[in-house]
Amino acid sequence: TKQKNNLATMADSGVPQETTALLGGDKNETDKGIRGDKIRPNLSSSVTARASFRNSWHTPIDLNDEPKSERRGQLAKSYSVNANGTASYLSPVEMGRHELYDMVPFAAVFGMQKKERAMSQAFASFAGDLDAMEADQLEFKKSRTHLSDSELEKRRSHASVLLLDELEFDAVMVTSPLIIAVAMASMLQFLLGYNIGVMNAPASVVFPGHSTGSWAIAVAAFAVGGPFGAMMAGKLADSRGRRGALLIDTWIFLLGGLLQTLAIDMYSIIIARFIIGFGSGFASVLVPIYLGELAPPNLRGMFGTLTQFAMVIGILVSDFFAFPFATEEKWRYLFSITPITAALLLLFSPFLLESPRWLLGQDRSSRKARYIIKLLRGLRYDHEVETEVSHFVSASQNQHCDGSCENDTVNSGVAFTEMLMTPKVRTLLISCLILQMGQQLCGINAVFYYSTSFFEGVIDNPLLGTTIVGAVNVVATYVALLLMDSCGRRTLILWSSGGMFLCCVVIVLSLLGYFQNIVALLAVNVYVSFFEIGLGPIPWLIVAEMFDAKYVTTAMAACSQLNWVCNFVVGFVFPYLNEYLGPYSFVPFAMVLALTFIFAALKLPETQGTTPEELMDQLVKKNSSVVYHNMNIEDAHNNPIDLEWKLAMEQLKQEDEAAMESGSYNYGFKPIEGVQPPASGSDWQSGMGH
Repeated sequence: TKQKNNLATMADSGVPQETTALLGGDKNETDKGIRGDKIRPNLSSSVTARASFRNSWHTPIDLNDEPKSERRGQLAKSYSVNANGTASYLSPVEMGRHELYDMVPFAAVFGMQKKERAMSQAFASFAGDLDAMEADQLEFKKSRTHLSDSELEKRRSHASVLLLDELEFDAVMVTSPLIIAVAMASMLQFLLGYNIGVMNAPASVVFPGHSTGSWAIAVAAFAVGGPFGAMMAGKLADSRGRRGALLIDTWIFLLGGLLQTLAIDMYSIIIARFIIGFGSGFASVLVPIYLGELAPPNLRGMFGTLTQFAMVIGILVSDFFAFPFATEEKWRYLFSITPITAALLLLFSPFLLESPRWLLGQDRSSRKARYIIKLLRGLRYDHEVETEVSHFVSASQNQHCDGSCENDTVNSGVAFTEMLMTPKVRTLLISCLILQMGQQLCGINAVFYYSTSFFEGVIDNPLLGTTIVGAVNVVATYVALLLMDSCGRRTLILWSSGGMFLCCVVIVLSLLGYFQNIVALLAVNVYVSFFEIGLGPIPWLIVAEMFDAKYVTTAMAACSQLNWVCNFVVGFVFPYLNEYLGPYSFVPFAMVLALTFIFAALKLPETQGTTPEELMDQLVKKNSSVVYHNMNIEDAHNNPIDLEWKLAMEQLKQEDEAAMESGSYNYGFKPIEGVQPPASGSDWQSGMGH
């Protein structure tokens, strides 16, 4: 019954009869159309694949019998028909965007650009093959001869390049509302980084005379609040909206920053650090989701990179501000940066947009969501907005959002149970959790929390050494971005853990007096550099690459919780390690790095990101039951409205040329109907006189 209803609807909407036959008519007609499961890459080298398509396209228009004017007036719109009989009227570019929305998770993750580009290339090749096959079949219907292999390859390459350029246009089409949203969300990541490093320099000037334990608790309280904030972020984002949750997080930073700035004793500092840690954990979960839901799929990796840079720049800025403010008289100015930044964010909050995905999850007919999409994408026409809405809705359904984002938390619990019950997925999850433990227990935050006290007695100006480490951290983040495009994830983990292990050995030997103290400073900087190229970004990146899009958010939430717990352990324990182990304080970190190296070498799968060829095979399997029609990418590359206008102008031109040939064309010399010319010149002159 559903199939018959679809047939009737499509017949009323002008769908060609060939599609109707394909949905359930004559058996001989069911082979007409290009099926996704028949696509194979490298058409020029596959004569067999080309032959399998020769009779699969619907009967074309007879160009010799049809009048030229009628033939020129036809606009064949591309569409696809699913196995259940539903039709989708999307252009090849819109089909590509639809696939990107489905396959790229709604999260801004550092280093995900390569996967996004690979997906665009995969669909461009997939659609290019469809275009070439259609051209071959149309040529066979017209001349009873097939295109040569070189002609097919030329056609496929040209179509793929056109489509790829259009798909990657989103990467450069950035609107002002999107820039403002990214800037404001990134400032929350900046505050996260700033509060990681702000306690490093003033350890000896904030309430002098405090014990090692009280300062360790104050530093570690940041990591105690983190997991609670990460846990609450998802619930508040679902109930109050992404924008509302961001504003709540900003108020949390403002409250914690004011309490820390106006602290009266170490207990106030500890409470303030817990509140700021809560806000930081909140931001670490919410910001990637918010930016991922605002950005088009091929910009989510870049926005994830921007937030990562915002965090490491925040650490560096805290080191710079320590030079003038890390004194007994001015340390409160150092802490005041947090509430000042939060107040500025609240001042500009009217420019912060709500997530269209969340709005559509609440109400699929939301006019506000459509207005925001129009602003974010710079769209002009309603049909473009509706197409974008369909991308959001379809991707949300595929990524376990059942239409009500209030159920996302429930879905996360169900998804986590499902992940544990599936052997293959459980293995991937355990691998990600082990890497998260290695990331924190390797001791990197011992450097960012305590490097100033660690460098005391090692170099003349410990604060200068801390600032150098912060600067190296920023540069190494950029180097990591370059390496992730060319090196495998497992390879980077091995280099990172192995290099950090050697640096720990050198640090210990330097502190024991086997090398000069300057060698210890160099070893710490190299240690940070090796961290940033592997153990820093990779544990988060592989979550987006290992799992299907529907599991990414759940896996990231689990990893975030464990990451904060290990962060607390390092922040609380290192002062005691430094006090009781002395020069051997980095030995426990070296042991963790050795175990991480062994695990990566023996158990960790390579996750460099799926290649375009592998992604294309996935597209073929995914669309094996879909039949594509009118996949002419070169014609579809133009705006349909521009094509209609062009055809209308050509028709007017033909009518004018025909009127000129027949002598009936009006050149503008005929008198205007209803207006009588003057009888004589004198009357005309007299009329002018009046």
